[in-house]
Amino acid sequence: MKEKPWSGRFSQETDSLVEEFTESVSIDAALYAQDIEGSIAHARMLMAAGLLSESEADAVVSGLKGILHDIEEGSFAFDPELEDVHMNIEVELTKRVGEPGKKLHTARSRNDQVATDFRLFVREYLREIGRLLKELMACLVEKASANVDIIIPGMTHLQHAQPVSFGHHLLAYFEMFLRDFDRLKDAGRRLNISPLGSAAFAGTPHAIDRFMTAAELQFEEPCRNSIDGVSDRDFACEAVFGASLIMMHLSRFAEEIIIWNSKPYSYVELPDAFCTGSSIMPQKKNPDVAELVRGKVGGVYGNLMALLTMMKGLPLAYNRDMQEDKKSVMESLDTVAMSLETMTGLIRGMEMNGDVLKRSLRDGYITATDIADYLSSKGVPFREAHRITGHIVSELSAKAKTLEDLSLDEFRAFSQVFDSDILETVKPENSVDKRMSFGGTARDNVREMIEDARARIEGLEE
Repeated sequence: MKEKPWSGRFSQETDSLVEEFTESVSIDAALYAQDIEGSIAHARMLMAAGLLSESEADAVVSGLKGILHDIEEGSFAFDPELEDVHMNIEVELTKRVGEPGKKLHTARSRNDQVATDFRLFVREYLREIGRLLKELMACLVEKASANVDIIIPGMTHLQHAQPVSFGHHLLAYFEMFLRDFDRLKDAGRRLNISPLGSAAFAGTPHAIDRFMTAAELQFEEPCRNSIDGVSDRDFACEAVFGASLIMMHLSRFAEEIIIWNSKPYSYVELPDAFCTGSSIMPQKKNPDVAELVRGKVGGVYGNLMALLTMMKGLPLAYNRDMQEDKKSVMESLDTVAMSLETMTGLIRGMEMNGDVLKRSLRDGYITATDIADYLSSKGVPFREAHRITGHIVSELSAKAKTLEDLSLDEFRAFSQVFDSDILETVKPENSVDKRMSFGGTARDNVREMIEDARARIEGLEE
């Protein structure tokens, strides 16, 4: 058994079952770079405070950089008996540089150390997810630009409702992901506070400079309460909440792609590189990427609930329960990052089946609202216009006819208000282009929205 940092207090060695149950290095080894970065900042601050000599600080920094190199080269073996990433690095540092390594832990605890490491890790990951969100948003905008003139059946209750530009439909997802970007940016602002120097939870009697370490680690400032510094995991919950909303938005789009790709619809053709086949049915081309994104949402939601449940009953300050935070966050952020990348590739390669879409626009009386609006514009009260239009649809449905099958005389059989311009009114492209209200689907509107979206992406800071 390895000697523990707390061994002076104990007369028995830790049971092997407890060693296995309590180790976290299998998860928190992922924090090695942040742990070393934080330790280097702490060593430099200790030197400035006179708690390490210049030669001791140089030895510590050099030793830590050597360990970082070895980990990244794959030649460093983490030992589960040393429990976590912090002790693995500290023990190895002491082997390499001797007494200065033992002094590094002056004025800090593993409590503020892990809180600092974890904030650094989440901050970096949120920036990466922000970058991936920008890529997806740019992809959506370019796809929208290429498909402004493609008209699709807009749906409510999964039934044909009104025609819309496909570009307009794609820009709805752009707005969702832009909110996701802003949400993560806002979470990153609250996250960017340094716990380092809070020690176990009460602070330290040593004359340290917490503002120095905060600045070196690019935090806005040190936390203002040492108890909150070590016990706060709001940033972790916010990160996974943000991840959950991103996955929810991705899943909504994935569901639409799955529906559009199904043979009753056949609205889209998906790229072969982002689909898979069947081991038994040679004809199959399955939208597995979209299905897996839809399926992976549950895991991220579960991680959020696990975090919230873990934190809900914890008294101040640090409790070992918090060891369980990292797996939930890391799994969630990994899932979001991979889902964003694969969905961007799927969307980029997706093509619309224009002829199928044109035929589909004849179904479902998709310009019925335009007839009611037409009558209303001619002075018919809207409720009466709605009743007349409903009567038209009812009769056509019984005869298996479409709105475009009606002649002017047949329209006039329902109301003498109808004139020859009604025949143009019921055409889907005219329906789309009449909707010029701000944010509406008229194609000229959509082109303006695309330019606005490009400018908004350009102005985003990760």
